[in-house]
Amino acid sequence: MKITQIVCTYPPYKGGMGNVARDFARLADELGHESTVITFAKKVEPENERENGINIKRLRPFLRYGNGAFLPQLFFGLKKFDIVHLHYPFFGVAEPVFIAKFFLRQRFRLIVHYHMDTPNLSGIAKLLSIFSRVTERFLFKMADRITYASDDYIKQSKIAAFYEKNKNKFFLLPFGVDTDKFFPIENKNLDKQYILFVGGLDRAHYFKGVENLLLAVQNILSDNLRLKIVGKGDMVDEYKKIAINLQINNYVDFAGGANDDELVSYYQKASLLVLPSINGHEAFGMVLLEAMSSGIPVIASNLPGVRSVFTDGIEGFLVQPGDIQDLELKIKNIFADEDLRVRMGERARGLVLERYGFGVLRKRLEKIYS
Repeated sequence: MKITQIVCTYPPYKGGMGNVARDFARLADELGHESTVITFAKKVEPENERENGINIKRLRPFLRYGNGAFLPQLFFGLKKFDIVHLHYPFFGVAEPVFIAKFFLRQRFRLIVHYHMDTPNLSGIAKLLSIFSRVTERFLFKMADRITYASDDYIKQSKIAAFYEKNKNKFFLLPFGVDTDKFFPIENKNLDKQYILFVGGLDRAHYFKGVENLLLAVQNILSDNLRLKIVGKGDMVDEYKKIAINLQINNYVDFAGGANDDELVSYYQKASLLVLPSINGHEAFGMVLLEAMSSGIPVIASNLPGVRSVFTDGIEGFLVQPGDIQDLELKIKNIFADEDLRVRMGERARGLVLERYGFGVLRKRLEKIYS
């Protein structure tokens, strides 16, 4: 079959939705399907390329705002596919997909992957999203299947009522991680331990809670314990100023963006990953899987979806969103007991092998596509 993933962001842009779409596309290729990713071109990215068996098409947007884009090419560009797997939300694209399927009667099967609720927008963003919000209801009704990563999240999402009435449409599809790529190393022998944060540092990812992390570690960091922040975006300078004001800038390393090899190394050498997200715009947290697969414990906010990735007190700790004191206490607990930290890391790796390996995801994806 010919299968396309349609997604608003895609590597080299660092973001969970793009990484998930890439994983789905790679696994579809491994299952013997002709696999394509459709996204929109940013700056001078090539319009067409091929990567590890995947066709990548970056369309030039007619209109663009942030990570939303209007792609009229999709009105007639989807008829050659057997399955269209739309990663939602993607403002500006739901409309042409809906029109191609409903009004133009194109015969592709539509699968919508519901990543997260759309935020409460304001200003021009709110105005531009009106059409997508209206289309959303018809899109979900028309979809042959709706996939999602977490029962916990979908049951408390904005489409919970629709889910309860249409459970036959919904298929659980947890995210996966390449356990051969992200794996632990023994005998790290590091002069300094470090806490790791990985995520976008742009305003679209304001919900990652970086400021709260800086506030929580201000009394913890020392010559022997540092904080490494991996990511890039337009809020980096703002976070650097916060670190300076807290007088911890000498203990915080803003490492910038990372290629795949660098990211693997950061995980392997870290002692702990922290994902201190502040609200429900964080629905899962792919970095949690990458860290756990690398054999390190994790601390994450107690949010729907996120809290179902691992078990509190077993592979890591959950903290109350926005509670800086709780975050500080849990970080201290990890570093106060080396045996606990090592044990949690080992359990984290075991959990990933059992539940989140690509072999497990491949079987689920094959069942859904067939």
